[in-house]
Amino acid sequence: MTSIRAVVFDVGRVLVQWDLRHLFDKLIGDEAELDWFLQNVVTPEWHFQHDAGRPLAEMVPERQAEYPAYASHIEAYATRFNETIPGPVPGSYEILEELAAGGVPLFAITNFGAEFWAAFRPTQPVFDHFRDVVVSGEEKLLKPDPAIYRLALDRFGLAEGEGLFIDDSLPNVEGARSNGFHAHHFVDAPTLRAELVALGLLT
Repeated sequence: MTSIRAVVFDVGRVLVQWDLRHLFDKLIGDEAELDWFLQNVVTPEWHFQHDAGRPLAEMVPERQAEYPAYASHIEAYATRFNETIPGPVPGSYEILEELAAGGVPLFAITNFGAEFWAAFRPTQPVFDHFRDVVVSGEEKLLKPDPAIYRLALDRFGLAEGEGLFIDDSLPNVEGARSNGFHAHHFVDAPTLRAELVALGLLT
């Protein structure tokens, strides 16, 4: 028997694929230039400022002033972000649907910019299964900050040990384990499915 009664998902690279390259390889044809651009201009580290709550209206003009030759590309980051998400992680949506069909309460904690979440969320009807989602950009808290897990437990109405948190980032998994969650380090859907079956959450 398990005390786990709810499953809490990360979104990027657990439920949906995400990579800035998916957008910018449409805009920059030279592979070496694309690599340089992603290492220096629109970098994951810069992007994570939006995940942490910084508005695009500040980030984009500032970056365009630093790299004027790439002003249109930086604008595309703001207006075409959904193109960095090419589709679901294979097998993950099926797991989400099966858990929902089994009546398992479902939630999410995601490092996601508030403006990008507002544009992306309506494109994913499967996320209607979530009873609540803690979005880092809305809360101005990033995983693995302990405060985001405590906020999630409170928002979701879960006691310590009642939620299984799933994330592809080991630091985020370890943060969850230290702050009231069981946790699964996501590698692929078959491995996750096996754990959910072992816990009695899927059959």
